[in-house]
Amino acid sequence: KRSELSQYSFKDRMAIRFADIAFYILIRVIGRTIRYETEGWENFEAIESAGKLPIYAFWHDRIFASTYFFRDRGIAVITSRSKDGEYIARFIQRLGYGAVRGSSTRGGVGALVEMIKAMRGGHPAGFTVDGPKGPRYEVKPGAVMLAKKSGNPVMPFIVECRRFFSIGSWDRMQIPYPFTRARLIIGCPIYVEPAATDVEIEEKRIELQLSLESLTAAGEAWRGAS
Repeated sequence: KRSELSQYSFKDRMAIRFADIAFYILIRVIGRTIRYETEGWENFEAIESAGKLPIYAFWHDRIFASTYFFRDRGIAVITSRSKDGEYIARFIQRLGYGAVRGSSTRGGVGALVEMIKAMRGGHPAGFTVDGPKGPRYEVKPGAVMLAKKSGNPVMPFIVECRRFFSIGSWDRMQIPYPFTRARLIIGCPIYVEPAATDVEIEEKRIELQLSLESLTAAGEAWRGAS
């Protein structure tokens, strides 16, 4: 369900609606031309075979190509309560995602509770684990905490595009060139025990960090081999 925009000025409402439609069209148009290939898909299948739901975990800079590939799966994702978060929430809903409002810095506890509810309702979850504002490539504990509370595993993955340009944001977000090739690489699922201590949570966070770093290196090696 989309949130109301009554708290925003007329100018902001128009900007949010414009950004919503513009980003949706951009992702749909470029995404349809990307030629994806996969590696490690058996890790995704192992989660399904175990009767679990994946907690998708990936870097913020890969959000464009990742969002298109995993569209229309009912994945619940956290978006911030800011104006930027509003238009992001709206266009990802157009792409078949569910938006939970909050972040690691504002409304984080409430957002985690809503993510738990979403997973109990049968929805997978998604985290840009170094978002919403970085530091870049530094995993935050949200996905690991959700794994502990929900009993579902974290599924680290990256999407590496062969040709892209980076914008000047904190994460250097990658915008794929049309008709580029992209490689989705999925790592081994990371399970977290319900009784995990703070020390064990930190160990799992580091495990996720190392997994994503390894996947990133594999993706960059694939791109460099072209």
